[in-house]
Amino acid sequence: MTVPHLQEISSQLESPNLRDRMVALANLRDVPAEDAVPLIKKVLDDESLQLRSMAIFALGIKQTTECYEILIDILQNDPDYGMRADAAGALGYLGDIRAFETLARAFYEDTDWLVRFSAAVSLGNLKDPRARDILIQALDSSEMVLQEAAISALGEIQDVDSVDYLLRFAQSDDWLIRQRLAESLGNLPTAKSISALKYLTKDSHPNVAEAARIGLNRLEQSGNQV
Repeated sequence: MTVPHLQEISSQLESPNLRDRMVALANLRDVPAEDAVPLIKKVLDDESLQLRSMAIFALGIKQTTECYEILIDILQNDPDYGMRADAAGALGYLGDIRAFETLARAFYEDTDWLVRFSAAVSLGNLKDPRARDILIQALDSSEMVLQEAAISALGEIQDVDSVDYLLRFAQSDDWLIRQRLAESLGNLPTAKSISALKYLTKDSHPNVAEAARIGLNRLEQSGNQV
């Protein structure tokens, strides 16, 4: 399929018809970042929240030097919590370590759980060990999705010292929590991880058991079997 000419996409992004604008934004998928970002910026303030969300996500994928500042500004200042959450998530895709402080502040200070969830996930994506204390704190959140995000992120940053904090979730009533735990332990090579993963291979939920088997295999193949 031929990608429409940039000028055609640019014009379509100004169409009064939302579907036209969405198609135009989707057509930027195969356009180089330096050409795509100026066009993505045209719809960052669109009246459609769905289109804005797509545009913010695109800035995490089409990476140029200005994407970082744009996403930071949205995360810090946008009045819509959904857009702030999207910006937090896109910063994780962007992978710019400079985002650590802003994501940490969003986790501590934003009033909406979805923003805090996205910030926690992205802190894991950045793989910055400084996120450890934030994520350990998130394990005690009353929001289960924040616990999920923290469990996954601690595995992403490969914080082996967090294993003792994580193991209490092996008995969680929520199978998604147990699955996240199994996935995380597969990145944390300790004797306790191995023991917990072997236990989780016998879990009553097939997704949990499979995640545990994959985690064990990962540790074995990387030579990290303890």
